[in-house]
Amino acid sequence: MAVLAGCEAVVLAPAGDIAIQQRDLLVFSVLLMLIVIVPVMVLTVWFAWKYRASNKAVEKEHDPDWDHSTHLELVIWAVPLLIIICLGAVTWTGTHLLDPYRPLDRIDESQAVTEDHKTLQVEVVAMDWKWLFIYPEYGIATVNELVAPVDRPIRFHITSTGVMNSFYVPAMAGQIYAMPGMETKLHAVINRPGDYVGFSANFSGDGFSHMRFAARGVDDAGFDQWVAKVRAEGQVLDRETYLELEKPSEKVPVIHYSQVDTMLFDAVVNMCVTPGKMCMGEMMDIDRKGGLGVAAVNNTWPLVYDKFARRGDAVFGSGESYVMQVCTPLQAERAAIEANLRRQQNAQTLVRADPFNRLTGAALVAPGKVPEAVAVNAAQAGPQTLPAVAASLTPASQS
Repeated sequence: MAVLAGCEAVVLAPAGDIAIQQRDLLVFSVLLMLIVIVPVMVLTVWFAWKYRASNKAVEKEHDPDWDHSTHLELVIWAVPLLIIICLGAVTWTGTHLLDPYRPLDRIDESQAVTEDHKTLQVEVVAMDWKWLFIYPEYGIATVNELVAPVDRPIRFHITSTGVMNSFYVPAMAGQIYAMPGMETKLHAVINRPGDYVGFSANFSGDGFSHMRFAARGVDDAGFDQWVAKVRAEGQVLDRETYLELEKPSEKVPVIHYSQVDTMLFDAVVNMCVTPGKMCMGEMMDIDRKGGLGVAAVNNTWPLVYDKFARRGDAVFGSGESYVMQVCTPLQAERAAIEANLRRQQNAQTLVRADPFNRLTGAALVAPGKVPEAVAVNAAQAGPQTLPAVAASLTPASQS
């Protein structure tokens, strides 16, 4: 206990209303289960002491024919059943009331959310191995620093660049995953000013241990001063700067950006920050309309990402290539076998194209000379065999 006194029990003493409700749910569930756990632990010690081998007095109480007790069965089944019913009810209500996607309906237990409470929008991007926070209302962004005014609802829009992470500020709310190519949401509020810590609760590689950020709760005046400071000292966060920031790095200090591309977060979610790359939303829209075709040429022609120049070694060489058909490895192997069989059949067809060109005991036909009978019969059979021969000589296109 003396060693544990140096620990900060932030989960049991949070500063945000959502985290407080989650704490209460955790404490209630533990106390409810202790109704069974404590008596079982006490009775285990009591039975071991009472029925020890040296206690000869209990031998008289032994009844070898005892096998049932209605009262004992009632306690054994009724108590756990009531606990499960209570836990189920609390879990069901807590799941809906504390849904991360559900907007807040209260600031704390004594203050409801009204029209005067303007929600703060924060866009969160989990990188390797740092956190990017974008404040779209103020046109600023920070790295590894989250500042929010107290008693103001916050709506987090969370995504990731390439590896799944978990956004977690224990003093404010529970964790929620940050995944590439999609956006998750979290509604929270911080009710007490102070300096807190946020981090990733999901292992994501070498720099995971240092993937932490400062989370500060300030009053409205302090938040306005901080915004003014970022605008005065920060850099410009455009797409080129973002692509450099996106590269893996560890122990990144706090960075401020005074200007941010308004469409940057949307491009990160759609995985198209790189110029010339098709966004996932555009790709899904094409699929929704029936897929690629002649009508989609105008949509795909301006794209240059991985179109004329490939990253790494090209599969089909350095020249331009187009997808004619998508197949599985087994289908490709089967197509190769069938093509080989067709080549063998075509070769046999060529050999049998002239049924009169055989050894008949009178030797082979001299080169360049065709007997009259052979020419007549071949002319009669020609229309039936020439298409097959011509088809076999035509190069086959492969996908």
